[in-house]
Amino acid sequence: MRVLVTGGAGFIGTHVVSALLRRGHEVVVLDRRDPAGASTETTARPAADGRRLVVGDVRDRDAVARALSGVDAVSHQAAMVGLGVNLDDMALYTSINDVGTAVLLAEMAAVGIPRLVLAGSMVVYGEGRYTCAVHGDTPAPPRAQSDLRIGRFEPRCPDCGADLTPGLVAETATPDPRNTYAVTKLAQEQLTRVWAREVGGSLTVLRYHNVYGPGMPRDTPYAGVAAIFRSALDQGQAPRVFEDGGQRRDFVSVHDVAAANVAALEAASATRGSPVPDGRAGDGTVAVYNVGSGQPRTVLDLAEALAVAIGGPRPVVTGEFRPGDVRHVTADSSRIRAQLGWQPQVPFDQGMAELAGAPASA
Repeated sequence: MRVLVTGGAGFIGTHVVSALLRRGHEVVVLDRRDPAGASTETTARPAADGRRLVVGDVRDRDAVARALSGVDAVSHQAAMVGLGVNLDDMALYTSINDVGTAVLLAEMAAVGIPRLVLAGSMVVYGEGRYTCAVHGDTPAPPRAQSDLRIGRFEPRCPDCGADLTPGLVAETATPDPRNTYAVTKLAQEQLTRVWAREVGGSLTVLRYHNVYGPGMPRDTPYAGVAAIFRSALDQGQAPRVFEDGGQRRDFVSVHDVAAANVAALEAASATRGSPVPDGRAGDGTVAVYNVGSGQPRTVLDLAEALAVAIGGPRPVVTGEFRPGDVRHVTADSSRIRAQLGWQPQVPFDQGMAELAGAPASA
């Protein structure tokens, strides 16, 4: 199978490319960055490991058309990620994530490529799943900044005001995006569903939880928390943990995320459709899967594990907060395990040790 990986020179994309090559697939990479140089012009050339590289922007129809030539399926990883700085980022997020996806889908439809795996995100859920002792399963409303300022971080039941108990969120949860990045990731899902319905295509959405591993970018306003902590420790500084450090996440190794992409692509190829449809979209099929380790950890757990692995200073809990952050969101990944046979292979401590010893990307 020949697979186009958009964003294939990025953090997750490079691992997806490597995993596909190890399985004997041909790979085409479309990315604004050329791993072999600084060229920003639209070029195409073969790489030593068998990849075909197309340097160009996913919003550029000519670059996308060139990258799609002879392709059987697409793994769409290209995106602007992270919470961002402020609303000034909104136009750029929307342009790269949503306009870029629309351009890709239009070109896929034009040349008849039937299979797509989308890099989705758990951010579409907003807060995760919660239970009230009195009222049962209860959606958590956005946390009030007045509560956050006084250190009241746990979401409260909108009916009785009691603290809610977090649980695992399943793919059937109603999306509730709470920042610009989350809105654009949900829009990507909706755009790809339109494509699947209109062309009868096979769509698999992989909702990544908190991905970490070698090749993570250095600390920027768009980096994930693992990269932020790693950058601080590399400079001999204590990781600064927001809120009280009790935020629950599902930290999953990038190796496991890459394996999930391969499993989804191969299942779709074998059945000429989605592996097990989440629902039919006209003549097309759609499957949605959480991709997580299945072992919730707190943000403080992450900071402490990295500090131990690197041998750096212990983390400092600051009580600070970021508007738009959610308190708890952890994955129920049982569907992808049952339907695709995917299993996470990298234990948390092993993954932290690998991240500690790996060079960070620029």
